[in-house]
Amino acid sequence: MLVVGLTGGIATGKSSVSNLLKGKHIPVTDADVLARQVVEPGTPALAKIAAFFGSEILQADGTLDRKKLGSVIFNDEVKRRKLNSIVHPAVRRAMWWGVLKHWIRGSKYCVVDVPLLIEGGLWKWVGTVVVVYCSADVQLARLMQRDGSSREDATSRLNSQLAIADKVQYADRVIDNSGSLVDLEAHVDSLVQALDRQAGWTWRFSWLFPPWALLSAMWTLAWRHLSRSRKSKQA
Repeated sequence: MLVVGLTGGIATGKSSVSNLLKGKHIPVTDADVLARQVVEPGTPALAKIAAFFGSEILQADGTLDRKKLGSVIFNDEVKRRKLNSIVHPAVRRAMWWGVLKHWIRGSKYCVVDVPLLIEGGLWKWVGTVVVVYCSADVQLARLMQRDGSSREDATSRLNSQLAIADKVQYADRVIDNSGSLVDLEAHVDSLVQALDRQAGWTWRFSWLFPPWALLSAMWTLAWRHLSRSRKSKQA
């Protein structure tokens, strides 16, 4: 089974692409959804968060008070890293369990929707990286319109993240979302057709013979690592 990593920058339209894929009944595992699920009441991650930050970051019903927790870690890099060390591994485990379920069901491919796919290094563990892109000017304008923020605030927020142009350097496929929704739908259709061709007939063989799937995955990851190392040396 082909595992596709979907990512993009803020206001580039990654969520729109994800929703269009879901509308085509493509299996999508959303990291943002998992990030909320892994800290629900009764989960090990929430227990660890409460133990470190104190019960005051919990609401009366036992759910996580995200606003209060956000204020705690806002200007504290140590506490932010601690929170990430609790949440990120839990999300990764949930994500790969989701991928495994799709493989067991015999899916030809599945998509993992991860905002920080590149920053977190998860791009190394997927078969194909898809980056949703739009020009810097379009991205800034969309962010200002979406959040009602000033140009200064929107620019500051964009500058705090890895530039979309840098993410494109990691992409196997790029979806340009600088145009209209109709244009985007056409790009997504082309992506699905390309993924169908890329997965090919071997997905059935891989599903029937797990050792083949393992060897194929190892080869893909090794080739990706070698290819990225070459590009890094040339840069």
